[in-house]
Amino acid sequence: MAGSSGEMMHMVIVGILLGVACPGRGAIQRPDYDETSTPEFLNPSWMADIPENQTLSEVSMPGTHNSMALYGGSLAQCNSWPLARQLQAGIRFLDIRVRHIRGNLTIHHGISYQWAHFGEALEDIAAFLKQHPSETVLMRLREELSETSDIYGAVVRYVHQYAHWDLLWHSRLVPTMGEARGKLIVLQDFSGPDLGMRYRSLDIADYWKVPSLQPEEVEKKWKNVYTHLEEAVLGNKAQMFLTYASGASFWAHPNALAKRINPRLYEYISARAGQKKRYGIITMDFPGAMLVKTIIDFN
Repeated sequence: MAGSSGEMMHMVIVGILLGVACPGRGAIQRPDYDETSTPEFLNPSWMADIPENQTLSEVSMPGTHNSMALYGGSLAQCNSWPLARQLQAGIRFLDIRVRHIRGNLTIHHGISYQWAHFGEALEDIAAFLKQHPSETVLMRLREELSETSDIYGAVVRYVHQYAHWDLLWHSRLVPTMGEARGKLIVLQDFSGPDLGMRYRSLDIADYWKVPSLQPEEVEKKWKNVYTHLEEAVLGNKAQMFLTYASGASFWAHPNALAKRINPRLYEYISARAGQKKRYGIITMDFPGAMLVKTIIDFN
């Protein structure tokens, strides 16, 4: 969600008061939507087949919105697969939100603490890339809840402490696949010297605040997704496209909206399976393994 911390604070407080538990026994696992803790199947090395000279902006890749938001009830939770499993499943774009307190970077979705810190994300990514050097991981990183507007120093310290400096892609330029292999590409959504690419340099569609689950509101959200995907196919291949299929509000919790948008997304891309098309990054809540795989197969 791209809304203000105040809006998110109100939404998450209400969600916690509702006392909605995280999905457990009887959780749904469909090709397009999965609220279980384990993907149906994995795609850990799918980037190995992409030519070395192909730019990353030409790659279609699955991503998750608020990737580490696993707790806090149905209003705060956006995924059910832990980060390491998301990477194994084929997710290559991560959306990481950190709260900055006295130099510490904890993972938050609004006021909902996610029982993790930024170092754990770095450890999971570094371990994955060491095991699968053919891959790359893109990570949007922004400050959540706190408003210091000064997380650069803490991010650098965490990279040195929990990973290593050479893990990062140190350029604003879009790399080729050969240059990106084994690298974490920070999509920097905060101020400070360059750590990687600038998040706002991407062509982004993030119509996140969906007022309700009324058919006309769901249709409006889907139209935004559809239109941007069509633009990605026809757009400049040197430009990286990012489409958020996720969204939420008090009357449209992330899981409930994903149950309506993910099937439409799956139907849309399945109808185009077998075609060589560039859709860029498609970011979702609670994606199913087949939805992830169908996006991957456009490469």
